[in-house]
Amino acid sequence: MKLDLLVAEIGSTTTIVNAFKMGKDVQFLGRGVSNTTVDVDVRNGLKNAISDLVKNLQTSDLEYKEMFASSSAAGGLKMTVSGLVYEMTVRAAKEAALNAGANIHFISAGDLEEDDLERISDIKPNIILIAGGTDYGEKNVGFNNFKKIESLKLTVPIVYAGNIENHYRILKYYESCNPTGTLKLVENVYPRVDYLNINPLRKVIYETFEEHIVHAKGMKHIKAMVNGSIMPTPGSVMEATMRLNEFLGNILTIDVGGATTDVHSITLPSDEYKKYSEGEAKEKRTVEGDLGVFINHKNVMSYLDKDAFIAKHNISIDILETLLDDYKYIPETSLEKALVYELTRICVYKALDRHIGDLKRVFTTNGHKVIPDGRDLTQIQSVVLTGGALVNLKNTEEIIKDYFKKSHQKLVPKETVKIYKDYDYVMASLGVMSLKYPEDSLTLLKKSLRIVV
Repeated sequence: MKLDLLVAEIGSTTTIVNAFKMGKDVQFLGRGVSNTTVDVDVRNGLKNAISDLVKNLQTSDLEYKEMFASSSAAGGLKMTVSGLVYEMTVRAAKEAALNAGANIHFISAGDLEEDDLERISDIKPNIILIAGGTDYGEKNVGFNNFKKIESLKLTVPIVYAGNIENHYRILKYYESCNPTGTLKLVENVYPRVDYLNINPLRKVIYETFEEHIVHAKGMKHIKAMVNGSIMPTPGSVMEATMRLNEFLGNILTIDVGGATTDVHSITLPSDEYKKYSEGEAKEKRTVEGDLGVFINHKNVMSYLDKDAFIAKHNISIDILETLLDDYKYIPETSLEKALVYELTRICVYKALDRHIGDLKRVFTTNGHKVIPDGRDLTQIQSVVLTGGALVNLKNTEEIIKDYFKKSHQKLVPKETVKIYKDYDYVMASLGVMSLKYPEDSLTLLKKSLRIVV
């Protein structure tokens, strides 16, 4: 069988290969799945997933014109972020890195100290991001931090996205000090006060990730199998969300995974709260590294109301304890599905609590007043659910509806918000596809969400 495009998603636990027919009648054809063989060689898991795809398509062999990929294997894209002032340049750099799909392991503001440099060395990041200073404003902190990091002689790409006035002297210094890594100079992520310039940095993070994707065993060989883009999986979900934003308007995507729960929102604040949201990015991703239904399920279980679960399902404490001890990420029985559903609900509630802003009561000289604090999602028109748990379990839309109803002090969407499921579970694949085939990816996204146009 000859196929147009395969997109591989190489995760921490599972590798998926999705097959697509391109052209006038673009279609999702099917998928293959395998365990990710990150401890041996991730190529094995990819080859096994392709073999599973061959079986599912009921063919004897497979040829394909193109293959793209996304990866979160071996912890995904590890980054450190250093800037000038936390509420300004550091925050802007952090937003850009998260939107690109990074897992941020260290953040610093101001001059890097010796212990900061030790932490960066110990983390062994995939990319080091340095920001600081508006354009033609303060420039010494960013330059000095670059010199300190360069002195570590790490074989790690350094991306500088601070005051553009530093570009020339950073480049000259870099060329003179026998560098061991690579340097990327990017437009300032915070060129002027209350303005975030995220897109150029996000693009360079994608490119740098693809160039240096060697952190999982065999990952460098994946590039030989892939003749298109490789990007961080969370970044690809954001790209898909951006495509949907063009069609559906202000949008929220919730992705519950085995290791993390990611929330992506693309929206502007309401006119009522706009003055409180200066400097807030239109596109925002938060990643909750402690909330997942497989790798981090024990942490999520610590939030489980055992008495309520026992009463709801009319079981004994012994049955519940056995269920918890023999926990299955892919549930089979109705009780196992009920447990994963409850853990998914916990992940969604806590992740949304952290992503969405609050309405706070304050007392002023003019009396009592209610003001927003944090991200305003009141203008969200559509919610998209993706990730294995939200897609495969039944009635997960009710989790979102219940959260919005109960969160009276949060800046949540209105009751008229529409909720969609990524039924074909292809959102991450279509985000990668969108970099080369934006219209085809949008068509397939509509199909997966069961949007009839």
